[in-house]
Amino acid sequence: MEGYRTGARAAVALLALAVTTAAGAAGDFGDPKAVEIVGYQGHAMEPFISRDGRYLLFNNLNDPSENTDLHWAERLNDLSFRYRGRIEGVNTSALEGVPSLDNEGNLYFISPRSYKDTLSSVYRSKFNDGRATGVELAKGLSSGRPGIVTFDAEISPDGQYLYGADGDFSGGGGPKSADIFVARRVADHFERLPDSTAILARINTSALEYAPSVSPDGLELFFTRVSGILLWRKPTIEHATRKSIAQPFGPSHTIDAIAGLVEAPSLAGDDKSLYYHGKVDGLFRIYRVTRP
Repeated sequence: MEGYRTGARAAVALLALAVTTAAGAAGDFGDPKAVEIVGYQGHAMEPFISRDGRYLLFNNLNDPSENTDLHWAERLNDLSFRYRGRIEGVNTSALEGVPSLDNEGNLYFISPRSYKDTLSSVYRSKFNDGRATGVELAKGLSSGRPGIVTFDAEISPDGQYLYGADGDFSGGGGPKSADIFVARRVADHFERLPDSTAILARINTSALEYAPSVSPDGLELFFTRVSGILLWRKPTIEHATRKSIAQPFGPSHTIDAIAGLVEAPSLAGDDKSLYYHGKVDGLFRIYRVTRP
């Protein structure tokens, strides 16, 4: 009987460990708080925190009713940034959104300004103190298929990898499908990894997956998933991990502390703060959750 009880206790302990591990993967972030952008009153979407923590980049409302531009703010503390204005040298009458920076100050963003001619939508430039110079297409990222638009992208801190999301906009309106891919920089252009599909096989589903954000070591992936149909669609912020960059990502877990109409996670350089946007009382604002 003692052997049975010992075995039972071991089984219970293992089960508890498995439950705790799963819960930790899904719920290790918590304490959501609103981010204040001092001097700015409008919609704030698609946040990106520079890896040194100095800048908050974002865009205003992503909607045809507004001219969507890139904006920037400087850090006062983790939950407060001083608005500095639109980023100079980069905005046009077309949409500009989804900014991200590598450690060398290269700014990447999304704009459909030349899509009809190039089938491309990812641009890059040099960012310095609120101004962008040398704006050009980030070559090699387009799928080459009309109607398929790369509508989200984040550059890795070292500038060598870009995680993007392709959406099927061929029917007009929002995407009919959306999946994440990964590309590597080769000289002056990017090439999609041959095993991109395998790396993300447990991430991409029949739901919409987009807005990827990757940890500096490449072992954690955060993204938005939208499940359901039409009015019953539900967005969640997902978190997936892998043990090495030679392996595919495992299945994701929903970060339960982030709820509501939420999108666009962005992991800060401290690896503990995750920023995102959410809509409350008709206004998109930026929020933050943290982990130990």
